[in-house]
Formats: sequence, C-alpha cells, structure tokens
Amino acid sequence: MSTYQLVRRHVEAALSEAADKKIAEDVVARCLLSEAIRLFKNGRSNDDIAAELTAAAENLDDDTPLVFMRP
Repeated sequence: MSTYQLVRRHVEAALSEAADKKIAEDVVARCLLSEAIRLFKNGRSNDDIAAELTAAAENLDDDTPLVFMRP
C-alpha cells in the first residue's frame, strides 16, 4: 500500500464519520490542511511551508492526487 493510499483511507474514514455528524466536507478539508501545516512545522520554516502550499495550489489537477513536494 502506498503512502497516498494509506492517508486516503483515513481521510475517507474521517469524511464518513463527519458526514454522520452533519459536518461539511469543506470543514473537514480545512481541519486536514491545518493538521498538514502543523506537521510541516516540524523543522521547516514558514516560508518553506508557504512555498510548498503555493506550489501545490498552482499545480492542482483533478486527475492527479495532490502530492506535496519540497520546492
């Protein structure tokens, strides 16, 4: 199982649980993004994190999973 598949499985479980509690997907997405940023802060500068997020946002593609790579 790839790392992406592992994380996706947990995200799908979180979305299912949130739906049961009438929590919108976009709220879950914001929380997941906050958690990703919290993880990035372990040893990375704010500028580095911002560059990572900017690069991801500039390369969004509906057919490709969002992959975070160091710029």
